[in-house]
Amino acid sequence: MQIASVRQASPAAGGTGIARLAPQPRTVAETGLADNLLGDLICKHLHDAGVLDMQRLVERLALTGSVLDELLAFLRKDGRIEVLGQSGGQGLRYGLTDRGRSAAKDALLRSGYIGPAPFPVERYRELLSAQSVHQSRVDAQAMRDAFDGVVLREELLDELGPAMNSGRAMMIYGPAGTGKTYISQRLIKLFHEAVWIPHAIAINEAVIEIFDPQVHKPLPSGEPRSLRLDEGIDRRLVCCRRPIVITGGELTLDMLDIRFDPYARQYQAPLQLKASNGIFIIDDLGRQRVAPVDLFNRWIVPMEEKKDYLNLGGGRHCELPFDLILVFSTNLNPLELADEAFLRRIGYKLHFGYLRPDEYQRIWQQECEKLGIPFDPALVEYAIERLHHGEQRPLAPCHPRDLLGMAMDRQRYLGLDDAEGPSPKTLAWAWRNYFVSLNAN
Repeated sequence: MQIASVRQASPAAGGTGIARLAPQPRTVAETGLADNLLGDLICKHLHDAGVLDMQRLVERLALTGSVLDELLAFLRKDGRIEVLGQSGGQGLRYGLTDRGRSAAKDALLRSGYIGPAPFPVERYRELLSAQSVHQSRVDAQAMRDAFDGVVLREELLDELGPAMNSGRAMMIYGPAGTGKTYISQRLIKLFHEAVWIPHAIAINEAVIEIFDPQVHKPLPSGEPRSLRLDEGIDRRLVCCRRPIVITGGELTLDMLDIRFDPYARQYQAPLQLKASNGIFIIDDLGRQRVAPVDLFNRWIVPMEEKKDYLNLGGGRHCELPFDLILVFSTNLNPLELADEAFLRRIGYKLHFGYLRPDEYQRIWQQECEKLGIPFDPALVEYAIERLHHGEQRPLAPCHPRDLLGMAMDRQRYLGLDDAEGPSPKTLAWAWRNYFVSLNAN
């Protein structure tokens, strides 16, 4: 998959290749899963819902009718389910027998997962490799298109572009308020290919949920969905945009490994697994509840080997491709967070600095447009010369947004017309309330 611009690509881009890699399974054997795992999952769904017809089973398990026919026949022969007649003439309904209810309770004690059928981990490895984020290529025009309207120096754009192509981690550092987080989040705009995300994966008997609606944004796949469709892409996969995961001071080491919730009896995927084939941003580096050296040590092997070794507990481990763009962002001195040996492993260290007056003015004008107030060159000149330079405070990209927003809060409090825009007096009031002054009375 190649990127040469930011034109909107087809949401099913690459679908033909994925259809060969992950076709619709027509039999239980083609699902790559054991009969017992799928049988237990059907029993748990019936225990949860009471009675289900074929259409509802297809929707819940994301399997085709032919696969479910085979499984239902197996469960009926085993005495775990029974046919309860037709539903309004539309199809047979299925429910649990006493034996089936007992089996469902036992299955729930082992695993609380009730959702679509999982995707086997062996095929998931192939899927991650087939839609690798590192197959994309970013050129200078793509960078300028993605950051159109953003006040960012050309030389910094031309540093970010090669970093995105390198396949290596990057560190963005500089003073607070210089746009590191905003620019990092915007990097995902460089990618427009669809990726296919499994609802869950199966690692032996363990089922780990992967799809997270807060992270994965579905796209229309264009795939017709009928009960007995034997062609197209496996319905256990969801067509999504490339994901971006952002974590900050709340990050702990256990969030980077598979976790088992003993109450729900479910496995939770680590953050970097949800970010696979996308971007993973660790923001506010150095302000986590874990020591930076421990956090850095967690990434040494994945960065060098492009593989991540996840712990499932009980001495069980699983190896998965480490396919993502890893971005560290900090307003601390990188040399205080890690030694030079580790910093060498991070390919690119990009410094975000303060603004020039002309850049500050452009951002000020953009913020005025967003707020629907007139742009007054004299007011921004007052802010730069009298306020910033007068108190020797550098110009940061966040200042126009924050100062104008607070000034307009004051305007509304005083009952003044928004269309007038703030006055120097109102702006000075916002300034006093924005910055900490140890000399304040």
